[in-house]
Amino acid sequence: MPGDFQTHAPFLRLYVEHEPSLRGYVRSLVPALQDAQDVMQEVAAALWKRFHTLSSHEDFRRWAFGVARLEALEYLRKCRRDRHVFGDEMFELLAAEAEEAADDLVEERKALDVCLQKLPHEQRSLVESAYAPGVRIDMLAQQLGRTAMALYKTLHRIRMALIECARKQLSREELA
Repeated sequence: MPGDFQTHAPFLRLYVEHEPSLRGYVRSLVPALQDAQDVMQEVAAALWKRFHTLSSHEDFRRWAFGVARLEALEYLRKCRRDRHVFGDEMFELLAAEAEEAADDLVEERKALDVCLQKLPHEQRSLVESAYAPGVRIDMLAQQLGRTAMALYKTLHRIRMALIECARKQLSREELA
């Protein structure tokens, strides 16, 4: 049992960390949502089976994207009879574009995190409250003693400030 945990824990940590970008990558390669979910199940199983072949945990993301590309390609080959399936050349082009977009998204999320930390505590708390799962703006506004419209306007100003901050952060990183 302890040996199993030593294998499971690193895999799970890495998989959970990279699953959102991996899911987006697969979704960009496999057009139908249900098909992409099926491919993600196959990807997770394949990653687990092959985890022992990973040379370094730092390479997990790149390695996982490669496995996902192969699994998506295999799935699409099985569906080849459907006229909406792209050929191999187009698939490879989409895969490269999707991987680049996923890389950009990771950088954008990092920049946004930096900018969120720069917000005054009150604004950061408001953003976290407003975008928490299941929160309704009208109910939050009522709790804060404000109108929903006033809250929407405040959130809009904060979003605009975050966008500008993230742009500056990303341009700084590009120059570095």
